[in-house]
Amino acid sequence: MSLNNGFKLPRRKLLQGGAALAAAQIASPFVLTARAADTVKFGWDNPLTGVYAEPGKNELIGAQLAIAQINAKGGILGRQAELVVQDSTSGDAGVAVQVARKMIDQDKVNFLIGNVNSALAIGMAQVANEKSVLMMDPGGHSDTITGATCHWNVFRICNTTQTEANAIAPTLIKDYGKKWYYITPDYAFGHALEAGMVKACAALGGTRIGGDLTPLGTSDYSAYLIKAEAAKPDVLIFLTQGTDMINALKQAVQFGLDKKMNLAGAQQELEALEGLPPEARVGNWVMEWYYKQPNVPHVADFNKLVMAKSGKVPTARTWFGYAGIWSCALAANGAKSLDAVKMAKTLQGMHLPPEIALCPDGAFFRAGQNQLIANLYVGKALHTGKDGPDDLFDVTDVVKGTAVAGTLAETGCKMTWPA
Repeated sequence: MSLNNGFKLPRRKLLQGGAALAAAQIASPFVLTARAADTVKFGWDNPLTGVYAEPGKNELIGAQLAIAQINAKGGILGRQAELVVQDSTSGDAGVAVQVARKMIDQDKVNFLIGNVNSALAIGMAQVANEKSVLMMDPGGHSDTITGATCHWNVFRICNTTQTEANAIAPTLIKDYGKKWYYITPDYAFGHALEAGMVKACAALGGTRIGGDLTPLGTSDYSAYLIKAEAAKPDVLIFLTQGTDMINALKQAVQFGLDKKMNLAGAQQELEALEGLPPEARVGNWVMEWYYKQPNVPHVADFNKLVMAKSGKVPTARTWFGYAGIWSCALAANGAKSLDAVKMAKTLQGMHLPPEIALCPDGAFFRAGQNQLIANLYVGKALHTGKDGPDDLFDVTDVVKGTAVAGTLAETGCKMTWPA
């Protein structure tokens, strides 16, 4: 599949007020392609403001690229694809659920897409299942989405929190020690990720010696960091994300904690590293996708297209949005139908084409769970880029997703299908 297509066309013609999008001042839905009576609609219910604004906007960039490519290649079942976008905000589950219902009932979307915030994704999944609409979760990580509360029609691109924990725990135990203290965001994602890290650490002989739950949107972490320093852990684990990660790490380095213990965590985002001052880009982490993959076909082409649009290299979030939209299109064209059951059946066990998977060992949806299994990238944050300003992560180990995702039985997913 060639990646050289009219990617810029939808933006030039249809993103009215592009500066407004850049500032994330979106009050109502807009569409990426020209409206038509028989377009195939993607309802994009994701944050563009708040704590998770930057990850949400990068997922949108990936989605826009996918929509442009799909339409350039003939669309979905011969119809053009349309992206209907609304800001769900970063932390209001009620807003996300209301938006999801509106998109399904009034906008008549064929697919529901979202959400960066796991709590919002869980609520959206319930709505999608109630309405029997295929949902793709690009970037909400809580295990239950493809675990205990899995649904036949809900699929996910990003990893489960347990998979991320399993990928990084051996490095932290081996190189830095077994006593861990946690700074954890107080909502579904944080709870799940801490549970995953505690489990992975304990399996290797490690111990949770303490931790704190922090509200989403915390600006002052000093009280938590003072407690962490007093506990004298080998590793101080940060599970915050977005601007919370930026605030927490920056203050930890200001307190000099990076000189007294190892600062680390599971999931790290290039968005957060770019938002940190150089001295606060520290620690060991997991990236779920990284743009520097010189020996992987198609990645360089993807990077060029994203950089031409955004001025920055793609992040994992960009790939999440891109792979999520393309997966829906592949499901519909493969099933030759927009029937949700037929599309969901088509995605069972589907391997993404290399130009969509964009990772060394490919990527596939595990049948019976609807979870994409792909590579993970373990490494260290860099103060300054080795090969450009955005190269802020040194990948030391590419981990096979199949090696750390656990078994289907371990996920707790007991999927039931409509009669």
